[in-house]
Amino acid sequence: MRRALVTVLAALLTVGGAASGVAADPPGDRIPLPDGFLPEGISIRADGTFYVASIATGAVFAGDVRTGDGSVLVESVEGRSAVGLEVNRGRIFVAGGETGQAYVYDADTGDDIAVFQLSDEGGFINDVVVTRRAAWFTDSVLPVLYRVPLRAGGAPYADGRFEVVPYSGDIRYREGFNVNGIEAAKDGDRLVVVQSNTGLLFSVNPDTGRTRVIDLGDERVRNGDGLLLDGDCLYVVRGFNNLIALVELDGLREGDVVKRIRDEDFDVPTTLDDYRGRLYVVNARFDTPVTPETEYWVAVVRKAHC
Repeated sequence: MRRALVTVLAALLTVGGAASGVAADPPGDRIPLPDGFLPEGISIRADGTFYVASIATGAVFAGDVRTGDGSVLVESVEGRSAVGLEVNRGRIFVAGGETGQAYVYDADTGDDIAVFQLSDEGGFINDVVVTRRAAWFTDSVLPVLYRVPLRAGGAPYADGRFEVVPYSGDIRYREGFNVNGIEAAKDGDRLVVVQSNTGLLFSVNPDTGRTRVIDLGDERVRNGDGLLLDGDCLYVVRGFNNLIALVELDGLREGDVVKRIRDEDFDVPTTLDDYRGRLYVVNARFDTPVTPETEYWVAVVRKAHC
């Protein structure tokens, strides 16, 4: 999401009150979300339960990818926002955008588990990936990663500990929205991030924060948002370009953009996840005014491969 959009979030909070439930026919090309919801992040459990975050209210919607039926699991809380999210071992980890916060919720009940104030310095907590040992959050304004260590079983520590990991190496932050989406590679020994305003991909050593650009030749993935890594194939959502770029990676040192997925149901897509041969793509519709009646949906497309 671009920095320019941050300035409208206060107005979006007045939308609130989106319908809590959606009854859908078995999904084809779309899964409807509540009107006025302004979604951003998506994550899908192994049982087919999907979770979608609301930037406007901080709510989290949960539904079934097979039927499309769902309702709001995490209710909106004044002062919260929800951007990227990931479900892992029964918990939902949520990036809190301009609040500088991160949240952890129970994936079955929606109850609060933990709140972290990651940044007090005007950052924008944008996306999250969960590994065996930590949850990693990106900041699109400040050149750092945030590491929330996890206990055995995947729970955060009760004392609310976290670490700030400054970037070093190849990456250079610029004006606008910088690092956005994040994925884990090599069992969490390396991270992959996309810098939206430059269209560059980087591998990151999570122990040191050292970055190395992934050479795409003359290609760039500008407006890069959510990432999905499947083996050597990296799916990069390019929101305002209304497409998904498929990058075939070679050892995290270089890659080739080998395919581009476009679909008539893409309307400024932000993030994606996969389930049984399909991609589920959230459409934030950032070019459309947000009202209580504005329609939102998850686009369902066949999963292409590198």
